[in-house]
Amino acid sequence: MGRTYEEWIKTQDQAVVAKTRAGDATNKPLLNQINWIWVNNLMNKKPELNPSSAELLDWVTSGQIDAMRK
Repeated sequence: MGRTYEEWIKTQDQAVVAKTRAGDATNKPLLNQINWIWVNNLMNKKPELNPSSAELLDWVTSGQIDAMRK
């Protein structure tokens, strides 16, 4: 199995994480917020920092992150 969401988020630029989660830090992370970090990593030529598809699937199905909110 891959990393947990918490293990992965600790490897990210915390300024980017703070900007992405601003005003929403008390809620469970959204898949859309992870996608924003993912694109930011790609644009900055750091694709190795991105989660695998298996990790993303595990985070959603295990409830570590929300795919969407009502």
